[in-house]
Amino acid sequence: MTLRGLLSLIVATCVCSGTVLVEASQPKRPVSPAKPKVTQIKPKVTQAKPKVTQPVQPKWKLFTAPDGRFSVLMPGVPIRNTQSQKTYMGEVNLELFVAQPPKQEVAYVVVYNEFPHDYAQMTDPQAILNNARDLALMTTKSNLIRQRNIRSTNGHLGKEIEYVNSAGKVTKTRMFFAQGRLYQVMAITSKKQHKSLAKTITGYLNSFHVVLKA
Repeated sequence: MTLRGLLSLIVATCVCSGTVLVEASQPKRPVSPAKPKVTQIKPKVTQAKPKVTQPVQPKWKLFTAPDGRFSVLMPGVPIRNTQSQKTYMGEVNLELFVAQPPKQEVAYVVVYNEFPHDYAQMTDPQAILNNARDLALMTTKSNLIRQRNIRSTNGHLGKEIEYVNSAGKVTKTRMFFAQGRLYQVMAITSKKQHKSLAKTITGYLNSFHVVLKA
């Protein structure tokens, strides 16, 4: 399914109405003229063909993180936001990149955080991914639909999860742990558009690439 077919179409219709014509008939006999007979013609309503405008397509471009540590295809330039989160390890900074194409109920998000060096060296990467999965499900009050273990394009351990919350929002996320960083690449969409955007979401997730520092 192409991206064009997934966008909402704006259809404008014009309705033209006819005018009422009154026609008087002449009497046949001069004696006792009859009352004029008025014939009313029903308005003729014709419906113009729908005028279909071309949908606005988001321009997907390769986005590279400011520090050069990852790249991903995004529908336009993402908005960057930094948030701090208190954890038992101390304050951890979250870097978020969000893109929301117009006319679609979907958001494309990349978020990452740095772990303290000692913690990253001592902790099993699989445990970090499992904790991230459990935290995502708990904080969003969601039900897990499916999950599988994956690897990044350069061999780093990862996990793909898909879950839905009580409001019907469906999230598909790929998480990777590489060089002390946890990356989460996600697409959040409505249940209504989830199926129609499936291929686009998969292409977006497949485009993510971790760039290792020397």
